Amino acid sequence: MLDKLYSFTGIATMTPGQALMTCVSLLLIWLAVKRGFEPLLLIPIGFGGVLANIPIVDITGPTGILGVLYSAGLETGLFPLLIFLGIGAMTDFGPMIANPITILMGAAAQMGIFVTFVGAIVLGEYFGFDFGLKEAASIGIIGGADGPTAIFLTTRLAPDLLGAIAVAAYSYMALVPLIQPPIMRLCTTVAERRVVMSQLREVSQTEKVLFPLLTLGLCILLLPDATPLVGMLMFGNLLRETGVVERLSSTAQNEMINIVTMLLGLTVGSKLSADRFLQKETLGILALGLFAFSVGTASGVLLGRVMNWISRGRINPLIGAAGVSAVPMAARVVNKVGLEANPDNYLLMHAMGPNVSGVIGSAVAAGILLAALGG
Repeated sequence: MLDKLYSFTGIATMTPGQALMTCVSLLLIWLAVKRGFEPLLLIPIGFGGVLANIPIVDITGPTGILGVLYSAGLETGLFPLLIFLGIGAMTDFGPMIANPITILMGAAAQMGIFVTFVGAIVLGEYFGFDFGLKEAASIGIIGGADGPTAIFLTTRLAPDLLGAIAVAAYSYMALVPLIQPPIMRLCTTVAERRVVMSQLREVSQTEKVLFPLLTLGLCILLLPDATPLVGMLMFGNLLRETGVVERLSSTAQNEMINIVTMLLGLTVGSKLSADRFLQKETLGILALGLFAFSVGTASGVLLGRVMNWISRGRINPLIGAAGVSAVPMAARVVNKVGLEANPDNYLLMHAMGPNVSGVIGSAVAAGILLAALGG
């Protein structure tokens, strides 16, 4: 009797892989609580990972709570679109409008997407990984450090890789404060990091209201495949900037995005189960995702150095690192590294220019890949 009871306990049935992934999930929670690494993301992801590795009970299956949420929110692409709506309502595009040259940095930071796209093709062609063109595009989009965009593109091009790509994208987004600073310091000199930028001009409400409408119009005309993401982003921003629908804007910025972030984090964490995660392709995706993110950061900073030279020292190249679009985490990291070099150097608002342009840039990159490979 006792032997039979023992056989149904977690002690008897937990595999080494489940134990390992449970520890990894707890590490994510620890990083969120003790180190402050994006707790809104890492706590739900980590807890979802713990639930996914419960022995015997299949909580991630078709009838399990995490399986139901995954099917309804990630496989359909619903959660990413709602997240983009909330991001749009929370985002002030004023710094980008005031200094439009920073759009180039947001574009440069997308270089990691296309470099990694080629890298994934090479792995598939010569190293035995099961990566075709669509899989390579889905992996490459991790370089934009934009979780919703990565999920949206993957659901349409490589749904079989959705779990691994979602985990990689959101893990690297949350670990921006750990990953970016060494790359930023490596790509700049101390003198460049000390550059103090002049105050931005004030942007009128008319400009802010026209911006989402004009951006959506251009997207419809030039790249319709990107309109689901760009459209929801611009709709949220229009709610914010008109100033006449405060209830809708507030809901999108608070209750809605908080609920969706919590559910999305749990479902992303559900893919940390040992049987899905501890595979060659998944580990390859994690390595390529880190490479993509690093290349994107370095590309933005290096273009910032070029712009610093052209402007004769008026642009701090650190702000280029914010072009990877992890809003507003990357901009905060830029500000922190700038303050370390010069206590009077406040770069947050300047970094928001490439940061928000990077959000649009990653959506456009996804649209290009979808247009080229979606058929």
